Amino acid sequence: MGQQNVNESGHFLFGGWDVTELAERFGTPLYVLSEEAVRARCRAVRESFMDRWENSLAVYAGKAFLPMAMCRIIASEGLGLDVVSGGELHTAKSAGFPMEKVFFHGNSKTAEELRFALDAGVGRIVVDGTSELDALEEIARNGGKRADILFRVTPGVDAHTHKYILTGHTGSKFGFPLLGNSLRTAVRRAMNSDCLSLRGFHFHIGSQIFENTSHVMAVGIGVKTIAEFSRDLGFTTMELNMGGGYGVEFDPEGETPPISSFTDAMMEALAAGCAAEGIPVPRVIIEPGRWVVSEAGVTLYTVQTVKTIDGMVTYAGVDGGMTDNPRPALYGAKYWAVAAGKMDREPTETVTLAGKCCESGDVLIEGLKVPPLERGDLLAVLNTGAYTFSMASNYNRIPRPAAVLVSPGRADVIAERQTYDDVLRWDRIPEHLR
Repeated sequence: MGQQNVNESGHFLFGGWDVTELAERFGTPLYVLSEEAVRARCRAVRESFMDRWENSLAVYAGKAFLPMAMCRIIASEGLGLDVVSGGELHTAKSAGFPMEKVFFHGNSKTAEELRFALDAGVGRIVVDGTSELDALEEIARNGGKRADILFRVTPGVDAHTHKYILTGHTGSKFGFPLLGNSLRTAVRRAMNSDCLSLRGFHFHIGSQIFENTSHVMAVGIGVKTIAEFSRDLGFTTMELNMGGGYGVEFDPEGETPPISSFTDAMMEALAAGCAAEGIPVPRVIIEPGRWVVSEAGVTLYTVQTVKTIDGMVTYAGVDGGMTDNPRPALYGAKYWAVAAGKMDREPTETVTLAGKCCESGDVLIEGLKVPPLERGDLLAVLNTGAYTFSMASNYNRIPRPAAVLVSPGRADVIAERQTYDDVLRWDRIPEHLR
């Protein structure tokens, strides 16, 4: 999966590089992102969705991975950008991303973030509830601005995924529920506002979904909702943001579904539904994030300890762990790895890949097949481009790794490795403790 190749030295190649060279040059742990792989996925999104379906736009879900260099790549590929915080918005703005193609999400936006979004001129603010609508209308009016908005709705669809990344079910913390009258009341209010322009609606049903059934069901529910508002309120929905959540395969024997396996069915259902209801087909937006970047990244680690507990388990302890990839501990996420300097040797051993944090739960991979390992060996954990760098922490006061962008012939640092002094940067000792 991804870009698995081996050179004549038996070393793992990724993004045009022998990763042992990257480890020697930049140290470990190290996030490595293949520029070619990211651009290939962006091109696939354009060709199978934006070029295929009229009046459509794909916006990259920045929460997956968003250093400034990624903003530049996404902009150059013609995609928009989905941000969910003031920090992500500031990253995009600082990178020179076109603000009119930015969609600002989030379920607990602060007044400061809403002002920032309005001042920056973001394309859409996705309003998550009535109290946010109150705040945004007041801020826009006081600032003499008009906000183009979407309302996020929860369509009441339960997708097959981990409960922590399930977002479209009734009872979710996100969006206006379709049950009750809160959404209808909000639509009426926005229609009558002098500082809000309601363009349409947004839904997102979850992440890591591999079949299109739930997405298509959500489209059907969305069509019925916008048809009701058309008949009852005279509101024409200009845009429908159908979210993302397209699954990525982490098993090396598996295959990630093409994005068209979702979008074709969704767009066909939308067209048929709108025709049946006698309403115009709105502009459609999708939000791929993990699908674009996950398989474009690997994380390199150096083995520090090999510890065998007779009859039970062999631990290979590495120089990173849940601080640079918390997903196994959070979600039970499954990864695969290779012994990057021993690709020509038989994987005769089974190990548990353990992180260095002072937590029993800091385990990256269980049941990993590898050649016999020793201290100093290099391991590459595959498919780590999404939600590793962006979710990293300084637990145990461990500095965060560097991130390197690679393509054949060049390797560039896009996020510097933290130092111990960086970890202390915000600490202050009160005068009475000096």
